[in-house]
Amino acid sequence: EMTDAETKIDEFLKGKIQSYPNFPKPGIIFRDVFPIFRDPVALEMLFTKILRHIHSTFLNSIDVIVGLDSRGFLFGPTLSMRLGCSFVPIRKKGKLPGEVVSTDYSKEYGKDGFEIQKDSVKSGDRVVVIDDLLATGGTLEAACQLLKSVGAKVQQCVVVIELDEIKGRDNVSAPVHSFFHY
Repeated sequence: EMTDAETKIDEFLKGKIQSYPNFPKPGIIFRDVFPIFRDPVALEMLFTKILRHIHSTFLNSIDVIVGLDSRGFLFGPTLSMRLGCSFVPIRKKGKLPGEVVSTDYSKEYGKDGFEIQKDSVKSGDRVVVIDDLLATGGTLEAACQLLKSVGAKVQQCVVVIELDEIKGRDNVSAPVHSFFHY
């Protein structure tokens, strides 16, 4: 159960998230996390909230924070530094040098692909995946499958915003934790 202070922090942070109707297409409401990044106090509050969740859930048992292209990159490195574990990006196809492992996944408008550098995650590594938003779950599940293919153990997918109506968490094979629901 949340304290009054935690409830106030949540209300403050959720108040920063802006909504843009009919973007990127009619009928979609785009939830924008970037206004939090414009306020250093709000950003620190959000990072503290995410860190508290990961630390209290997993103690010191996370080996890697994996950030998804591209907003997961805004969270991942700072979280990994503060948790004392490594950060690994999962990028869209063709962006990473060296030997990579790839997966394809379906999106609303066709197919896309994700890649991870083959030597960036070791078999048995305990991983938390971070991204800004969960909608259909397609990108999160693609990341989970990619990580499983290199032997990683996805402990949880953590997102700032979840669009509950779409039921995307039902499409993700790992546990999902989200902070703000729409």
